[in-house]
Amino acid sequence: MAASASYTEKRDFAYEIKFLLPDSVADAALAWARQHLSPDPHALGPTGDGYHITSIYFDTPSLDVFHRVGSYGRCKYRVRRYGSEEAIFLERKLKTRGLVGKRRSRIAVEQIANLAGTEPDESWIGYWFHRRLIARELQPICQIAYQRIARVGLSDNGPIRFTVDRQIVASLHTGLCFDDSGVGKIFLSGQSILELKFRQTMPEIYTKLIHELSLTPHAVSKYRLTIQSFLPEEAEKAEPAMKDSRNGSAVHPAPNGQIQSTTRNIVALPERNHA
Repeated sequence: MAASASYTEKRDFAYEIKFLLPDSVADAALAWARQHLSPDPHALGPTGDGYHITSIYFDTPSLDVFHRVGSYGRCKYRVRRYGSEEAIFLERKLKTRGLVGKRRSRIAVEQIANLAGTEPDESWIGYWFHRRLIARELQPICQIAYQRIARVGLSDNGPIRFTVDRQIVASLHTGLCFDDSGVGKIFLSGQSILELKFRQTMPEIYTKLIHELSLTPHAVSKYRLTIQSFLPEEAEKAEPAMKDSRNGSAVHPAPNGQIQSTTRNIVALPERNHA
């Protein structure tokens, strides 16, 4: 992928359902996905469906994103790198009405230094991102890296995406550069985060997977886990647990970076009321 090829794209709003799984159950889900879905065309690795992700997340000095203050609770801003690519992505992830949408711009890795300026350059493809960082007083707060396995397919309502994230390593990080040392706190050892992405109604193929493996959705946020672990005093100010209003599941951080969960045995499927 050539670092000089810059562009901006918007991804249509879609549902994301997350599951926190023991690695053994995640491996069973992966085996299923490799039978029914195609590898992500951008992925590599021995099975052709894996890649490493490193993201720098932004928040205000008072952690308004973490505390979900007003509109800060609906958006996350981050800079993302895939593997050791010389191109990176400026991303905004927006949640609204139970749906998730993304806007992102691809830039050369050295252009991340542009974000240190106090006057956004209107001629730069990353202007929109830089302008929002300044307007919202966002600054780098942490780095999260992990291994992702991704499969894709098509349903009657459009594209679907299946991802498993594991080997999560996080650290507090206040610089506009990526730390490739691999140093940080390991999260969710022996566990994986499965995400099922789709538009409109739950695809039948996903329904079969959920029931076949008896999966129950969990609300899991790598960003929130990181802040709760490194800044426990902020976690005490926040809600005592992250609750998923769709199914009543809650995820509680533990001191060692693991998480404990409590759930009602409910698998809730989104209503068909959004395109």
